[in-house]
Amino acid sequence: MLIFGIDTCCMAATAAIVDDKKMVAQTVLNQGKTHSQIMMPQVEEMFKIAEIDPQEIDAFAAAQGPGSFTGVRIGVATAKAMAQAVDKPCIGISTLEALAYSSKYFDGIAAPILDARRDQVYNALFDCKKGIMKRMTEDRALMLGDLLEELKGLDRDVIFMGDGVFVFEEEIKNTLGSRAFFAPKTTMMNLGGAVAELGAEKFKNGETITYGQLVPSYVRLSQAERDLLAKNGK
Repeated sequence: MLIFGIDTCCMAATAAIVDDKKMVAQTVLNQGKTHSQIMMPQVEEMFKIAEIDPQEIDAFAAAQGPGSFTGVRIGVATAKAMAQAVDKPCIGISTLEALAYSSKYFDGIAAPILDARRDQVYNALFDCKKGIMKRMTEDRALMLGDLLEELKGLDRDVIFMGDGVFVFEEEIKNTLGSRAFFAPKTTMMNLGGAVAELGAEKFKNGETITYGQLVPSYVRLSQAERDLLAKNGK
């Protein structure tokens, strides 16, 4: 079994291939460059060096959001196009679940946060214990202050990851104190390998979709859409 995973929803452009036992290949670039310019060259080079033909891939997994609206579309479109070209299924993965996945051996709550602007974050909470990760909330957009109040009430250690940490780390520390932990830089940002691994789990459970069914999950409307609704009085 070979599963391809791609994530362009956040700051890093990343893709990976996993098989039943190991990470076969992974590429990560986090240099602030435009994902649309660098993603396909990265993917093509990864397949070339790994000596794998896309036809050998059993399913194509993509982080489908939330995150940067443009970034989400790039990753989803790439996976859809590759799956269509070789007539293979797709798998949709939550960006937030993939971010939390690398911290599943943390004993406490994994709280991925992505900067959603205006003091808001994209977030979901996951209960982690002995390598088992259970979802506690749906993917959502909320004020950071509301999230921190929620976590204060849970009275457990919390590990944070995602680009929201770079913006809100001090506020998190001030609110949660010694209960706040932060993922190391190697797993702080999105990784194609996490998307591919989660995709492999879903593939084994028969949770695949067609390339036509793989669509972005933005969680909230874009600013342009919100402005239009406000203009129309809705």
